[in-house]
Amino acid sequence: MEVGLCASCKHSRTISAKRSTFWMCERSRTDPSFPRYPRLPVLRCRGYEEVVKSPEPPPP
Repeated sequence: MEVGLCASCKHSRTISAKRSTFWMCERSRTDPSFPRYPRLPVLRCRGYEEVVKSPEPPPP
């Protein structure tokens, strides 16, 4: 399933059950205007922040 912005948002977390996977919005813990489990795919979100990956160090 395509999840949209949640796949690369630093506020999303996956919750796995026996045969299901849910995407939880961590922003919902501090701001009730964000749904805990948003309807997917999320194409626009005012709370979206892309996960920033740190660059890999150069080889020695």
